[in-house]
Amino acid sequence: MSSPISLAALAPIMSRIMVDTVEIFRPGPEVLDPDTGVYVPGPDIVIYQGLGAVFAAGGPGLVISVAGQPAPDDPRDKYKLLTPLDAPLASREDSVRVIAATQDQGLLNRVWRVLDLSDANTLAVVRTTWMDESTQTTGA
Repeated sequence: MSSPISLAALAPIMSRIMVDTVEIFRPGPEVLDPDTGVYVPGPDIVIYQGLGAVFAAGGPGLVISVAGQPAPDDPRDKYKLLTPLDAPLASREDSVRVIAATQDQGLLNRVWRVLDLSDANTLAVVRTTWMDESTQTTGA
């Protein structure tokens, strides 16, 4: 039986690419606001916080819908999130935010929606997660 391929030699290269700090999170359960008696969103559940990198994966898409026909769920702005292989798998509808950016400060305060389970590959070096942006304004 052969031994598994060691990708440890690529770790220094990946640490030079994944230079931002990202969070993968999902909405927490609703909690009762005792002042209003109304349920409000609870705190987010963070499933990963650590090294990552966000890359645009193409320009805005074009969706043409025909009257009466369903339009495909084609996100406007596709992005890829790279995280270490030991990061947990993100699930569809989880969200991602950059909480510390070393190069492009335009990444801060933006939120992306995870489109599907993170990719898995036999010879993976990093975990790749496809996303689309859900932030509509910069808040400025």
